[in-house]
Amino acid sequence: MTWFYWALASAVFAGLTAVLAKAGVRQVDATLASALRCSVAVIFSWVLVWWSVPAGSWKNVGPRSLLFITLSGLATGASWLCYFRALQSGPVSRVAPIDKLSVVVAVLLSMLFFGEKLHSRDFIGVGLIAAGAVLMALR
Repeated sequence: MTWFYWALASAVFAGLTAVLAKAGVRQVDATLASALRCSVAVIFSWVLVWWSVPAGSWKNVGPRSLLFITLSGLATGASWLCYFRALQSGPVSRVAPIDKLSVVVAVLLSMLFFGEKLHSRDFIGVGLIAAGAVLMALR
């Protein structure tokens, strides 16, 4: 599969995640629910590593990679905590679009840190994503 199909699958699972999380946090503290979700994700990830990652792959994890993966994990944890708090009190149809402003943040940060170049149509797309998220949240 190419990157596009993996990204599409990610979007489908993320959408499913929002609905399942909303159902799960109705009567559970959001922080506890997030910790349970993280625990399941950790177990699932290690099962996948055991099943599919070739032996010896650890040697490719240098200090710099480990630092950025760790920081990414902390950002993910913070994101999930905030997301579960938002879902606990807000409707999925309004929380999820605001959460997807992460697309706008990611694109802007990719330009800043990786020097990625965007074309005018890319900026239009990012603007439409931002406008759509705001329109859905402010109804």
